[in-house]
Amino acid sequence: MGESAKGNITMETPCGTLLRELEQIWRDIGEKEEEKERILMEMEMECMKVYRRRVDESSKERAHLHQLLAANEAELSALVACLGENDLPLKLNKHETSLRAKVANVNLLLEKLRVKKEERLRKFTDIRSQIEKIRAEILGSSCESDGFVKREDHDLSLRRLEEFQAQLQYLQREKSDRLKKVHQYVDEIHALCSVLGHDFAKVVDAAQPGLYGQNPEKSTNISDKTLDGLSLSVQTLRAEKKTTLQKLRITVENLVKLWDLMETSEKEKAQFTKVASVFGSLEEEIVSPGLLSLETLKRAEAEVDRLKKVKASRMKEIALKRRLELEEICKSAHIDPDISTAPEKAIALIDSGLVDPSELVANIEKQIEKAKEECHSRIEIMDRITKWVAALDEENWLEAYNQDQNRYSSGRGAHLNLKRAEKARILVAKIPAIVDNLIKKTQAWEYERNKSFIYDGVRLVTLLEEYKLGRLQKEEDKRRYRDQKKLQNLLTDRELLYNPKPSNRSVTNLRKTIGYGPNLNKSGSMTPSFSGRISAGGGCTPELLTPHSYSGHTRTYFSGRTSQLSATQLNISFGSTQAESMSFTSISGSELGSPRLY
Repeated sequence: MGESAKGNITMETPCGTLLRELEQIWRDIGEKEEEKERILMEMEMECMKVYRRRVDESSKERAHLHQLLAANEAELSALVACLGENDLPLKLNKHETSLRAKVANVNLLLEKLRVKKEERLRKFTDIRSQIEKIRAEILGSSCESDGFVKREDHDLSLRRLEEFQAQLQYLQREKSDRLKKVHQYVDEIHALCSVLGHDFAKVVDAAQPGLYGQNPEKSTNISDKTLDGLSLSVQTLRAEKKTTLQKLRITVENLVKLWDLMETSEKEKAQFTKVASVFGSLEEEIVSPGLLSLETLKRAEAEVDRLKKVKASRMKEIALKRRLELEEICKSAHIDPDISTAPEKAIALIDSGLVDPSELVANIEKQIEKAKEECHSRIEIMDRITKWVAALDEENWLEAYNQDQNRYSSGRGAHLNLKRAEKARILVAKIPAIVDNLIKKTQAWEYERNKSFIYDGVRLVTLLEEYKLGRLQKEEDKRRYRDQKKLQNLLTDRELLYNPKPSNRSVTNLRKTIGYGPNLNKSGSMTPSFSGRISAGGGCTPELLTPHSYSGHTRTYFSGRTSQLSATQLNISFGSTQAESMSFTSISGSELGSPRLY
C-alpha cells in the first residue's frame, strides 16, 4: 500500500515535487526505511480524511440546490401569469447539466420579474394618484379623489398601464408650465421681501389667499387666479426695491464722505458696514436680509444728519490735523510744505467764512498726496544721505580717538575701540566716493524731473559741492601742518647742534617762536596753541575762510537734527586739525640759514 501511495503521489504535481524533496532530505540525514513507511502512511490517512469531508459537504450542497431550484421554478410561473409575460421561457434548457447553472438561470429570470412586478405596482399607484391631484390643482379645488388604485396582484398587464399613462402625460404637461411659473414668482417674492424687510407670508397671502397653508407640501395651487396675483406682487416689489435702493445709495454716498472727512473710527463704522456695501454693488447683488428696509434707510439718514451737525464744529480741528500730517510728511522728506494752507492762514480763512472748510480740507488732501509722491521719489537719495551722515559720525569719532593719548592702553574696551577704528578708517576712505555718487544720483534726479533737489530749502548739490571744497581745504591744512612741523624739527635739530646747552631764555624764545604756550598737557608734553585763534564758529583760521568753507551756510541746514547732517559732522573735525596746526609765521618768514638761529 505504501508503494502504491508513493507511486500516486510522486507524479508530476506540487505534492510529488515536495515528496522528492523529502526523500532527498531523508537520504541526506540517513532516515530508516521503516520510519519512511510510517510517515508516508500517516500522510495518506490525512489525505483520506480531507477527501471524505469534502465529499460530504458536496452531497449536502447538491440536495440544497435541488430544493432551491424547485421553489424558484414555482415562483417564476406565478410571476409570469400575473404580469402577462407569456414570451418568457418557462422550461429550462435540458442541455444544462449543472445544478448551479440551472439555479443561476432561474434566479436571473426570477429577479427580473420581481423587479418588474414591483415597478408595475408602483406605476399603477402613482399614475392614478397623480391624475387626481393634478386635476384638483388646475381647477383650484382642495378636494381630492379617494379612488386610489388597489393592489391588483392578479392583473398588472401593460394594457391597463398604458391607458393611465396617456391620460397622465396630458395633465403633466399642463401642470409643468403652470408650476414653473408659480415657483419663479414665489422665489422672487421671497427674495424681494427679505431685502425689503416685508413679511413674506402676508405678501403671498395678499396675492393668493390660502396659497401656502399649514401643509406646504400640498400647497401647489396653479390656477389662473394664483398666477395673476403672484405676477402683480412681483411687479410691485421690484418697483419698491428700485426706489428704495436709489434713496439709500444717495444717503450712503453722503455718509462715506462724512466718514472720510471726520476720520470716523472703524468701531463707529461697523454698524453701517452692510449698508455701505450698496454703494458699489449692482441691484442684482443686493440680497442681504433687511438691507433695503424702511428702518435701515431711516437709520442711515439719521446718521448722516448727526454727522453733518458734528462736522460744523470739527472742521477747524480736521483742517489743522490734516495740515499737521502734511508737515510730518514734508519733514521726513526734508521739503517745505505749501504755505497756502499754513495753520495760521487756514484758521483765518475758516473763521472769516471766505472759504468752505470742506474745500480747504480737500486742498490739503491733494497736497498730502503730492507730498507722498515726492517723498517716494526721494527715497533712494535720502538713504544715501543717511549713509553719508553715518560715515561722518565715524570720521568724527575716529579723529577724537586718534587724539586720545591713552587709546593703546590695556584698559577695558580698548580692543573694541581698536576694531571700530579699523572699520572707521575703511569707511572714512569711502566718503569721497559716497559724496560723488550722491551728487550723480541727485543730478540724475534733477534732470529726470527738471527741477532742483531741495533739502530743507537749499539745493542738495550746492551743499555737497561746498562739503567737497571744505574737505579739500582740510586736507590742505593738514599738508601745511606736516610741512611746518618738518621745518620746526629741522630748525630745532640745528639749534641743538650749534648750541647744545641753550639758556632758559633762548628756550623760552624758541617756544614763543613756534607757538607753544606755557602749559603742559596731561601726558606731560607741551600743549600747542595757535598764535592765530580759531574763529568762534569752529571754522578754520582766518586765512583759510573762503566762500565755500564749512563755517558757511552748509552746517546751518544740517544742524540740530539726529536724522540730518550735524554741524560737527560737516565740519570734518576741524578742531582736531586746528589743534594740530601751528602758526609758523616767524619761521616761514626766515630762511633756513638765518644767522639769527645760529
